[in-house]
Amino acid sequence: MYHDAREEDQSVWFGYPLRVRYQETDRMNVVFHGNYVTWFEVGRTEWIRALGMNYRDLEARGLLLPVVDLQVRFKRPAYYDDRVMVYTRLMQLSPLRLTFESQVCRIEGGTDTGLPEAGWVSKPSGKLLVEGTTTLAWLNADWRPIRLEREAEDVWSLLERMRPTS
Repeated sequence: MYHDAREEDQSVWFGYPLRVRYQETDRMNVVFHGNYVTWFEVGRTEWIRALGMNYRDLEARGLLLPVVDLQVRFKRPAYYDDRVMVYTRLMQLSPLRLTFESQVCRIEGGTDTGLPEAGWVSKPSGKLLVEGTTTLAWLNADWRPIRLEREAEDVWSLLERMRPTS
């Protein structure tokens, strides 16, 4: 079943924890910039999974979501072994496209051995490292644009529940 965060407490961000792995860093011990794009994808995937659906099922139904626009702003670097949260929320929704906002924040405090649980929050916390947006377009299996509300009314209805209120 889906999770409608809006019905509970206006928790619109989904946070997913990661620990920076050695292979994600460069010789300066800093996370290579391209890895943040992968982390944005992890955040979107887990946001959708938290609603009760997943990309595999969408693709099995012939619904594709390629990225058509990506914006990234780098504020501070992440380093090897940092604990970070990838926060994701739906920013814009139309029958043809959807845009996600992402923030990667360094987790402050807590134990060094564990990661917090993934979950819905009202706002990101921690030291902001990177922020950006990703816009995806709805296509069918033939890579032709579709209107989601016509092709998959159930998916459209679920996403509409998460539509930003302002």
